[in-house]
Amino acid sequence: MTDEPDKICRKRRRSRPKHLKINCLMYAIVDIAGQQFKVEAGNEIFVQRLADAKGADVEFDKVLLVADGEAVKVGTPYVEGAIVKATVLDDDAKADKVLVFKKIRRKGFQKLNGHRQKLTKIKINAIA
Repeated sequence: MTDEPDKICRKRRRSRPKHLKINCLMYAIVDIAGQQFKVEAGNEIFVQRLADAKGADVEFDKVLLVADGEAVKVGTPYVEGAIVKATVLDDDAKADKVLVFKKIRRKGFQKLNGHRQKLTKIKINAIA
């Protein structure tokens, strides 16, 4: 009886495909303003505030990884010659409000502060 489950498991393993389907989209992992983002051409993302004005074209050369279908290039630390091109869509966007609440128990002290982080919305045009 112990041989039958092994045979079933072996048959199941053999019937599985040897490789998974690989998505043929090109993507990159890029370092923008100290944060890492996985981007594809056409993506719109919010990043930390950039100095560029609305409508400006920007290039990011700190590319950590580039994947094009099955071919994957990993940098040490950056991929040489890889550039991500983007356009600034909105330079004065704000994130959701973050509330900071402080309290000291039994003392009647309560303090509520909040802020909204300033962001820049960019659209990824190309990965080269």
